[in-house]
Amino acid sequence: MKLLRFGPKGAEKPGLLDASGQIRDLSGVIDDIAGDVLLPAGLARLAALDPASLPAVPGTPRIGPCVGRVGKFLCIGLNYSDHAAESGLPVPTEPVLFMKATSAIAGPYDELEIPRGSEKTDWEVELGVVIGKAAKYVSLEDALSHVAGYCVSHDVSERAFQIESTGQWVKGKSADTFGPIGPWLVTADEVPDPQVLPLWLEVNGRRYQNGNTNTMVFGVAQLVSYVSRFMSLQPGDVISTGTPPGVGLGMKPPTYLKAGDVVRLGVEGLGEQQQTCVNAA
Repeated sequence: MKLLRFGPKGAEKPGLLDASGQIRDLSGVIDDIAGDVLLPAGLARLAALDPASLPAVPGTPRIGPCVGRVGKFLCIGLNYSDHAAESGLPVPTEPVLFMKATSAIAGPYDELEIPRGSEKTDWEVELGVVIGKAAKYVSLEDALSHVAGYCVSHDVSERAFQIESTGQWVKGKSADTFGPIGPWLVTADEVPDPQVLPLWLEVNGRRYQNGNTNTMVFGVAQLVSYVSRFMSLQPGDVISTGTPPGVGLGMKPPTYLKAGDVVRLGVEGLGEQQQTCVNAA
């Protein structure tokens, strides 16, 4: 299934994308794509529905973040060896884990705000993992059974705030609109192997990133198992799993986003995003 949320910011409704690409309204069945809906039983209930029995959504509504009420937005740094190299950093011996503020979450086609004082806003296409069944101290072998599905995640970063300022990376990762997720939450049954997914990103029509999840240092199962050692994972938590090479920081000279730039990105089978950059008010 491809699940989504549509409508104005803060008032999104749950939906389902049918086989013809028509959005179907799920608001008569569930209140949101969130919480217990993402448990195996909740997803099974939705899978049993006949999409044709659901109201068709007219027009082209705004598509919101594909998951609501996200409790934790977790990110993995330097999870592609060639991206670590372009960043001038060693390949990690265990996952580099950091948080992104949930207030950064945005829709896949919303405007991307360049923060006040920013000179180094950068792009990062990533595979997003959405937790279904709660996970705590889960084994590597059982880890994928805790995944509800996958999505495109754009881990936007302000490199000066992230690297050149003191403290943790979180302040360079958490500006409003720095976490677009979606357009769809594609359920795990439609992604039999998350480690064979091409992913790419373009700015103003130029392809900068062209990678594949098969080059991750730590795969999805490893990441879910690893993170669950340090904190419990709850339904709707999102893990953004790292980016392949081709970020602006790695260009010679470095290249960063500015107002007016258009960013397009996607993961095969999971859809595409597009954001136009604007200066934050």
